[in-house]
Amino acid sequence: MTHRTTPTARICPNCDGFATAAITTGGRDRHGHRHTITANCPACHGQGTVPARARESARV
Repeated sequence: MTHRTTPTARICPNCDGFATAAITTGGRDRHGHRHTITANCPACHGQGTVPARARESARV
């Protein structure tokens, strides 16, 4: 009997897990708050992880 586990997701190598960044546009509103936009990592789409690679079956 073999116990198989689902491979866990691994940290995205492109963003090191910091998948979303807030970037200021330079402007401020009337209350003095900065205007920001959100940028997501294009490789992991803002998730911070990528699927683990499936292991190859055992050699016979």
